[in-house]
Amino acid sequence: MMDLLDVHTHTIASVHAYSTIREMITAAKEKGLQLIGISDHAPAMPGGFHEFYFCNFKVIRPEAYGIGVVMGAELNIMDFAGSIDLKQHLLSRLDYAIASLHDPCIRPGTREQNTAALIGAMRQPKVRIIGHPDNPMYPVDFDALAKAAREHKVLLEVNNSSYTPGGSRKGSRELAGELLAACKKRGTMVIMGSDAHIDLDVGNHEYAQEMIAQYDFPEELVINSDPQKFRALLKG
Repeated sequence: MMDLLDVHTHTIASVHAYSTIREMITAAKEKGLQLIGISDHAPAMPGGFHEFYFCNFKVIRPEAYGIGVVMGAELNIMDFAGSIDLKQHLLSRLDYAIASLHDPCIRPGTREQNTAALIGAMRQPKVRIIGHPDNPMYPVDFDALAKAAREHKVLLEVNNSSYTPGGSRKGSRELAGELLAACKKRGTMVIMGSDAHIDLDVGNHEYAQEMIAQYDFPEELVINSDPQKFRALLKG
């Protein structure tokens, strides 16, 4: 399967990541990607930068260093209605957003509450991806999630970091099959994301690809092979 884009990456602006924007873009080009997205954590994440970080993306060239670049954010879902932690005028300056449940920002709820939180976030402006939806800390109704994602034209993420041995979201590998089965049933597109926090991991989808293969998921429902299709999605 062609793998030409990675849009879940973090720079030193996420504080607990360790490479600059230039280092991440350069790594993506060296690895043969055609498109990289920078998606640093929004301000509610402990240690995150001030919201001003997201207001000046116009200075970053969309074809920097010989590769396509899109600038986004990984938003924190703050309640079970799907509220997020960037104001609307700042969301308008992003190319895209990933919305995720993170335990420093929201306590785990019931299966119904967690599902409602993710579906609510899909309705927020610029949200085009739901991050690591198979995190076992936040049980969800995968069928309802896949159905809503297709209706809202939102991608569900197959998160490489979640499946990495010794990673922080233990149990995600076991839930990946349920997520992918629901997406296959509903015809819902997914996106592989590295969740890279250092330039070495940009474009690393080794374990995500393993899950795709293990569960016989249709390649045509994985958007990573088509950067133009992803860009079209960003335009709504």
